[in-house]
Amino acid sequence: MSGYALEHLLPERGFDLTRALVDSFTEYFAPHVGHAVVRVLEDAGYSPTLPAGRVCCGLTWISTGQLDAARRMLRRTVELLHEPVARGVPVVGIEPSCTAVLRGDASELLGTDESRTVAGGVRTLAELLLETPGWEPPRLASQVVAQPHCHHHAVMGFAADREILRRAGADATVLGGCCGLAGNFGVVEEHRDVSVAVAEQHLLPAVRAADDDALVLADGFSCRTQLADLTQTRGRHLAEALADALDAIRLPEGSTR
Repeated sequence: MSGYALEHLLPERGFDLTRALVDSFTEYFAPHVGHAVVRVLEDAGYSPTLPAGRVCCGLTWISTGQLDAARRMLRRTVELLHEPVARGVPVVGIEPSCTAVLRGDASELLGTDESRTVAGGVRTLAELLLETPGWEPPRLASQVVAQPHCHHHAVMGFAADREILRRAGADATVLGGCCGLAGNFGVVEEHRDVSVAVAEQHLLPAVRAADDDALVLADGFSCRTQLADLTQTRGRHLAEALADALDAIRLPEGSTR
């Protein structure tokens, strides 16, 4: 995870602080998602900042069995995050797989009190918003198809996201299967048939059955990539949907963005 693309978009505004972890996928491939996270956090009264240094969750090394390298990266990340977390500053992850590492794998690999403290301070965007007194989501599209990232489902759970969608007035269909991309698995040519077959179990039928104006949520970069490759539908991060809805509330009638 690195965090320089959003540096000038994270002003101190005198509200409660939160650390935003900008993962490499967001920074280099989907910076608009990071911008949306900032927009939503500021609306909720937070002044998001970036970690004081370049951090990484080490997932690439974990997934390829390079655990010694992963531990070295995680020690540095935990060292940078421990002090603000110990002061009560929440850490908001953008990419579910990276967030899940800090919530689970880091403590298992390092086994330190500091890593457990950091794990306890890491939140998904939906979790933090639900913990924020007085914040209510804007109205979202009435029909929502939500594709939880596998790490999100397995480590953090999707209950907070379900509740945000409920409060936003959405009729949400939350899918229960994998998108099929599974990191780099689905981009390997000899795996393509299996990858598409997995997507056909839940994701693709649900998208085909949805109305044209339905909102398709996919916080995971891999899930959005699979949607872009196999459908004409753009998957969107929860932060994008909320940020657009917040902006729409403030637009003069009849104007466009």
